[in-house]
Amino acid sequence: MSYIKPKFRHPRLPTNRLGFTVADYDGAISTLCAGCGHDSISASIRNACFESSIPPHRIGKISGIGCSSKMPTYFLGKSHGFNSVHGRMPSVATGASLGNRDLTYIGVSGDGDTASIGMGQFVHLIRRNVNMTYIVANNGCYGLTKGQDSATADLGSVAKGGAVNPFDGIDLATLALMQGASFVGRSFSGDKTQLEPLIRAAMAHKGFAFIDVVSPCVTFNNHNGSTKSYSETREHLDAMPVDFVPMREEIKTQYDEGTTQTVTLHDGSAIHLHKADASYKANDRRAAMDAVQNAREEGRILTGLMFLDPDSQDLNQNLNLATRPLNELGKDELCPGSKVLVSINEGLR
Repeated sequence: MSYIKPKFRHPRLPTNRLGFTVADYDGAISTLCAGCGHDSISASIRNACFESSIPPHRIGKISGIGCSSKMPTYFLGKSHGFNSVHGRMPSVATGASLGNRDLTYIGVSGDGDTASIGMGQFVHLIRRNVNMTYIVANNGCYGLTKGQDSATADLGSVAKGGAVNPFDGIDLATLALMQGASFVGRSFSGDKTQLEPLIRAAMAHKGFAFIDVVSPCVTFNNHNGSTKSYSETREHLDAMPVDFVPMREEIKTQYDEGTTQTVTLHDGSAIHLHKADASYKANDRRAAMDAVQNAREEGRILTGLMFLDPDSQDLNQNLNLATRPLNELGKDELCPGSKVLVSINEGLR
């Protein structure tokens, strides 16, 4: 009965500020392939929500179609969730965000769901700066339909059947930077030390936060010749270690002085970047694009926080919507009557 998750929990499990244990952020048992990088991402999302003390019922999980879009089943089982159709998660996320701005939204997508059928909706999600964390589990192949190359497969990458990819892959982090995303990061599913604080920082950011996570497909894209296998990714990672420090917590760091850049977020929390190049500035979009491109030309995978706009204004602010969630407004507030409508029309003449 390995598909049944036991309900027993050790009585002395550590709790967060709300009194929840990490088990309160669990979901169903995963049905993905054993060793799939997507399960590591699910665990990082769960741990990030636990560490940030976000009530599970105040989180909205949204996904499309694909192996990656099955992931929300496997974490935050007590949260709101919506599994949309292929490539259409951004529309649902936009509507949900406008309807209830008080939830923390986490969108989970894949390289096919985002870079192919969902590309048009993805760029408009960036353009509108919808307040959500958007995570792409990027394995460079369509794992749900037997491993065909996806739009993010790298030029020259060898498929399991031996075919060599003749096309340049779409770099989603570069695309997000060029389209004006207010938070852009990249990580590796096998590096929870970096990924968890990056997710926590993304959830604390006011606006659209994008994280591209290289997540090897153990069944169809984890062989010699694949550029997104575990061994290839680990060999070419150029990682920036990351610390996320919430408000009210003591700031601690294990890195030497002079190698840290601190970025303060809207709520007063801070994200600390630790890197060899102290000249890199996380609020310089042009420098971020140059850094990503330079890494690609050198055959490296740049990970960490690439860009953050500390003055970001999200969709609700840009539209000057009511501070109360729209789903809490009553009939008299939504339909104030003809006199109010006349006064609004007069003000627009």
